[in-house]
Amino acid sequence: MSAATGSVLLAGAVARLRKAGIPDPARDARRLLAHALEIAPGRLTLVLPEPVPAPAAARFEAVLDRRAAHEPVSHIVGLRAFWGRDFKVTRDVLDPRPETEILIEAALSAPFSNMLDLGTGSGCILLTLLAECPGAAGLGTDISDAALSVARGNAGRLGVSAARFLQSDWYQAVEGRFDLIVSNPPYIAEAEMPGLAPDLAHEPRGALTDGGDGLSAYRAIAAGAGARLAPGGRLLVEIGPTQAAAVSRIFAAAGLEIVAVRPDLDGRHRVVETRVAASGT
Repeated sequence: MSAATGSVLLAGAVARLRKAGIPDPARDARRLLAHALEIAPGRLTLVLPEPVPAPAAARFEAVLDRRAAHEPVSHIVGLRAFWGRDFKVTRDVLDPRPETEILIEAALSAPFSNMLDLGTGSGCILLTLLAECPGAAGLGTDISDAALSVARGNAGRLGVSAARFLQSDWYQAVEGRFDLIVSNPPYIAEAEMPGLAPDLAHEPRGALTDGGDGLSAYRAIAAGAGARLAPGGRLLVEIGPTQAAAVSRIFAAAGLEIVAVRPDLDGRHRVVETRVAASGT
């Protein structure tokens, strides 16, 4: 029996993923087929009319099994695109999401020379900002040594030599002052966890929730900010879409000036931007 073409396999995969409740089955099926064929995704259309060799078909079936079980595509292929670059991701780090690019955009709206990324995970925020700002330097911290290993690997892959990494529980092991502090901390409340999308079960729980009200990380970040922000320094955090008022109150109570609450592309609150309040205010 002749081998099935890529088009035939792709159609079957889309139907299977749709039945499994995958939100965008066509996109994921195409990405996984390209991965199984070991070609760039942009070349897939060119080879769809051709028969798929048996080894590649077997690889495709295996990765479809994993995606149908709601394992994220980024974990299966090992990479996630973020701000135009590919980052390695594993089960030890949060999967970078498009919403976090709002934080990148906000951070790049003003110059900086020395930055701190609290809870760096894959390093996507730190490494993107440093890659976009030649001459700047930065420190990424995480409590997870496994996450730091992923971040260091991404720094090496992307050639970002200005990044340093340190195992630390928020500011615990951090010294010095920074003109930019950023963080995408765990902000999902424990009560919200059962209602999350199945894909999130494959990501580190500690990167998703604080096990409480979803605000404890902001309290810790705000409490230590005064000792780590340089004069005129900025602090930006990603937030959940219902947390803008609560997070703003936390940072204002710590003496920081609320500059803006930035929405994501869906109009939901996504980033709280603060800075050291001017003396005398």
